Amino acid sequence: MQKILKIVLIVVGVIAAIMSFFMMPAKDDPEAINSIGINIMFLLTWVLLIAAAVLAIFFGLKKMMTTPGGLKKALFALGALVVLFIIGYALSSGDEANAVVNAFEGKEIQPTASTVKTIGMLLNVFFAMTVVAVLLMVWPGVKRLIGK
Repeated sequence: MQKILKIVLIVVGVIAAIMSFFMMPAKDDPEAINSIGINIMFLLTWVLLIAAAVLAIFFGLKKMMTTPGGLKKALFALGALVVLFIIGYALSSGDEANAVVNAFEGKEIQPTASTVKTIGMLLNVFFAMTVVAVLLMVWPGVKRLIGK
């Protein structure tokens, strides 16, 4: 399977390289965004993105189901993620949401307090996940230094 995937990726890469060399519009062309070369490259990008996502989900689920304790670990991680979202939503302030809604009053964009609070929650979750990711990268190095 891995050899077939490598061959497919090499073929797609060669096709993309050939297309980018021969089918790209001139840099001063005002209609460049509507050219067939650009459209094909966007299509190819979407196909590769969708294929990568589907394969990552498939092989992740396959490994989770075949590894002993994999499903249990996945459920714990999912539970931790739900807790993180709940904490993020609790930390997003309703006062700030109302202030943003009032700031946009009378303008073309009319956000609701719920929308602003949801965005605040997502930012809180993003920052928390960033901190966790950094700690998970740094911790093994610190552990090795302390252990020696």
